[in-house]
Amino acid sequence: MDSTIAALLTQDGLTNGAIYCMIALALVLVFAVTRVIFVPQGEFVAFSALTLAAFEQNKLPGTVWLLLALGAVAALVDAGSLWREPRRLVRTWLGTSAPCVAAALLVWLVASAQLPFFVQVLTTIAAVTAMGPAVYRLAFQPIANATVLTLLIVSVAVHFVLTGLGLLFFGAEGVRTQPFTSASFTFGALNISGQSLLVYAFTAFLVIAMAAFFKFTLFGKALRATASNRTGARLVGVSPNFAGSLSVTLAAAIGAVSGLLIGPIATIYYDSGFLIGLKGFVGAIVGGLASYPIAAGGAIFVGLVESFSSFWASAYKEVIVFTLIIPVLLWRSLTTTHHEEE
Repeated sequence: MDSTIAALLTQDGLTNGAIYCMIALALVLVFAVTRVIFVPQGEFVAFSALTLAAFEQNKLPGTVWLLLALGAVAALVDAGSLWREPRRLVRTWLGTSAPCVAAALLVWLVASAQLPFFVQVLTTIAAVTAMGPAVYRLAFQPIANATVLTLLIVSVAVHFVLTGLGLLFFGAEGVRTQPFTSASFTFGALNISGQSLLVYAFTAFLVIAMAAFFKFTLFGKALRATASNRTGARLVGVSPNFAGSLSVTLAAAIGAVSGLLIGPIATIYYDSGFLIGLKGFVGAIVGGLASYPIAAGGAIFVGLVESFSSFWASAYKEVIVFTLIIPVLLWRSLTTTHHEEE
């Protein structure tokens, strides 16, 4: 391996690592607030790329039917539990079912009118983000006080359900979306695409934006309070259900943008999100599912390891990446004080 090959592999690793970084930050966010290891995070990435690809092909995205299904089931569940409290029922509908229905209508209008690319991008982000509150309401809110193991089992079940719905509504064909820019920049032997620079830029923006969100905004402070002490946060007026729904919604938005950025770089299938999310999870584990900066650094490291592994042992690159989790877990098990879960 010479310096040119090493530089090319480093560039590829940084691009992949930046994507994994966004996934890792979303996983840490959801786990800190809800104690849910959010396995379905990758599905938001895949659905985003598939939605934009359908727009580009002048087709009605399957996202419409997925949103309507989630909204309808959430509305029925809420109606069954809150039918004696009409005001609370209406507020709940406005927070879960209404965004799904509104997003489905928006997707249908944009697909019918064949609006410009920028409008399609914004619509895709809105549609995938709207899935977040419904997924939390249906799967996690009813068992919010369950053990971490129970929440993990449900999270895996949600992943399989969303994967099956993805196959039903989007089909089995892989897609690759158009890049946001065709520009490229040459630095010595390196030729860096504008799309890769966009990935780097948004990852940096996300890290800064999340730091500002948690430090300066009321909603961010509410999430920090819930992550620190759920009971204490509830006593001062922070609803755990609202905090959980907000965290999953933000994770869905991060997944939506990640899907738009990775779509031009890799071919995305209905089930591609699982591998992407799993590699982000490895990065998040490095941070103990608690530290955002360490999780971001861990995700970048995963991307670099994957890139160099593809050169030295391409047949085993996935094995090498996922084996990284073993020494990290062993080290944390030996150095962290264990507490019995209440």
